[in-house]
Amino acid sequence: MQASPSPVVQRIGVPRETFPGEKRVATVPDAVGKLIKLGFKVAVESGAGDAAHFSDDSYLAVGADVLPDAASLWAASDIVLKVRPPSADEVALMQDGGTLIGFIWPAQNPELMQQLTAKRATVLAIDSLPRTLSRAQKMDALTSTAGVSGYRAVIEAANAFGRYFNGQITAAGKVPPAKVFVAGAGVAGLAAIGTAASLGAIVRANDTRAEVADQVKSLGGEFVKVDYEEDGAGGGGYAKVMSEGFQAAQRQMYAEQAKDADIIITTALIPGKPAPKLITAAMVQSMKPGSVIVDMAAEQGGNCELTVPGQTVERHGVTIVGYTDLASRMAKQASTLYASNLLRLVEDLCKAKNGVAVVDMEDDAIRGLTVTKDGAITWPAPPLKAAPKPAPKPAAMPAVEKKGSHGRGAPLPAKNLAIIFAVAAVVLWFIGAYAPAAFLGHLTVFVLACFVGYMVVWNVTPALHTPLMSVTNAISSIIAIGALVQIAPPQSGIEGRPDGLILWLAFAALVLTAINMFGGFAVTRRMLAMFRK
Repeated sequence: MQASPSPVVQRIGVPRETFPGEKRVATVPDAVGKLIKLGFKVAVESGAGDAAHFSDDSYLAVGADVLPDAASLWAASDIVLKVRPPSADEVALMQDGGTLIGFIWPAQNPELMQQLTAKRATVLAIDSLPRTLSRAQKMDALTSTAGVSGYRAVIEAANAFGRYFNGQITAAGKVPPAKVFVAGAGVAGLAAIGTAASLGAIVRANDTRAEVADQVKSLGGEFVKVDYEEDGAGGGGYAKVMSEGFQAAQRQMYAEQAKDADIIITTALIPGKPAPKLITAAMVQSMKPGSVIVDMAAEQGGNCELTVPGQTVERHGVTIVGYTDLASRMAKQASTLYASNLLRLVEDLCKAKNGVAVVDMEDDAIRGLTVTKDGAITWPAPPLKAAPKPAPKPAAMPAVEKKGSHGRGAPLPAKNLAIIFAVAAVVLWFIGAYAPAAFLGHLTVFVLACFVGYMVVWNVTPALHTPLMSVTNAISSIIAIGALVQIAPPQSGIEGRPDGLILWLAFAALVLTAINMFGGFAVTRRMLAMFRK
């Protein structure tokens, strides 16, 4: 009986990006080494990583083949990894029945979809990943790219602004901090908020999704709410189109922010639709001279009416940055993150680690990514199956209260409370009537110390309970006073020293107490240091 032939190892190809101005590359040398460990062969077009500062030699060093041109690369590759959607010329070079992984944007590129189906290609569009799946986060290239773009938007704003972001007091006078307004608090917006806040700016932000308010605050920003009740949460982590009433209230809020802000960064995008116009020409005109707008939605038409995609222009004294390649302007970082996302996807496609990718249409993440399969269009993917609801917990049986008792946590009956106070009053009267005056003074101090100590500890942040215990442990070593009294020389009118055993016990107590005191303070100091930046 003959053994079944082993599957033929597939070759992964990485061509140079041909889109004008694109500097990113679909994989980096670190990821290539891991792809080879999965059993694949890897080929890279010569010069593919040059713009991102990854040389051909760095790919050769980890075991990749470097092919001289695009034609030989596409012809030799079973699987092609790309950043931008392929051009018509690149599709023509593709193997019949090959596999393509990268950004495709099927809704915006119907002609490209037809060209790929004619090639009987299997295409996995990384932009179609179901982002609601927690296990798919490792493959979420949209999030990785948006984070880089949001960071770069602030850098571009700082470059065009020409002033400090943080407030300063100098010998020449006081410099106020820059005021930054971020329209849209998705991944890109949150990255911009965190970057601007870390540079010292006063940051305000708005989003149609109310649930992001806490995220804005956690990054050091202030959430500006629209005076209109409507939730803008859409499917897959995106925002939805809002009603006319909400949009009118939002425009009014944006107009107020435009007059006060030094920098506006817009990030609002809705999948498959042109970018909504949030900043009108009138708002731009109302801004202070020297202000800056960075329109991150420029590639989809822009959120500002005066944005020119791909260019920086000045209108009414305001600089409007409409770059469409923000991620590409940080090519090395963006390529590294994108290569990691594609690596995780290939790992899911090749669980056997035998160098063969298997597109499992039963896998929700892979099914969502797959827009064409063997030449048939499979986009859009069917809605994800809702997770089964957990079985309801059985209703708890009401506790049967025994006669003459009350449940834990229930307030004491008034009669019982009155009896307790009466007994306490009698005990205090008895102590006051017969105890020595010195004892009453000590008792008063003891009761007050217990009360004050309880209130102090009760109001301490739980995170500091352990340091507090260590310092109170050190302070409680008042036993040292008793040991010192025993060791001290006798005074006039007082009996002589105690015998040798008591002296040695007092000395031992003093040594142990000293260790406890110094150790307690040392531990407290080290633990409190953990809470400092």
